[in-house]
Amino acid sequence: MKTKKILSVVAFALFTSITALAQNEKTVEVGGAPMYPSKNIVENAVNSKDHTTLVAAVKAAELVDVLMSKGPFTVFAPTNAAFEKLPSGTVETLLKPENKKLLQTILTYHVVAGKMNAKDLMAAIKKGNGKAVLNTVSGGKLTAWMKGNDIYLTDENGNSAKVTIADVNQSNGVIHVIDSVVTPKS
Repeated sequence: MKTKKILSVVAFALFTSITALAQNEKTVEVGGAPMYPSKNIVENAVNSKDHTTLVAAVKAAELVDVLMSKGPFTVFAPTNAAFEKLPSGTVETLLKPENKKLLQTILTYHVVAGKMNAKDLMAAIKKGNGKAVLNTVSGGKLTAWMKGNDIYLTDENGNSAKVTIADVNQSNGVIHVIDSVVTPKS
């Protein structure tokens, strides 16, 4: 009984310490939930109401373990509204098991190896005279550019996405929320 009480006290103290530490973190709110820099990309994304489609796609593509790994990664995360811009039935088709490889390619096209915060992206754009070519994990290329103070991405098909929330820091990288799905050349 004494051991049980001691364990309870230790567990409570540990929980209280972790909660206090989390409350002191500089969070960014995404989809109605705080994103904690001490959590990884998946641990944070599952709490965002704006990214339920992305989370479902990551699970269907069996990329959860990859995005929970050490990284670091820069993830351009499309919102649910971004997925809704795709032609009707596209998401449902991509989520089918027989389309897993294509889904993996599209999702990893939204990922760049290494951590690039907005300041890094802007520096690369400036260095590239207004454009920075980013090599994605899928092997494709995204072109980053600016319009005023906003960062945009253009995919290999000429479609663009705007970064709507930048610098959502994670323990294994950074997320930049985007308003459209970008796709590799088919």
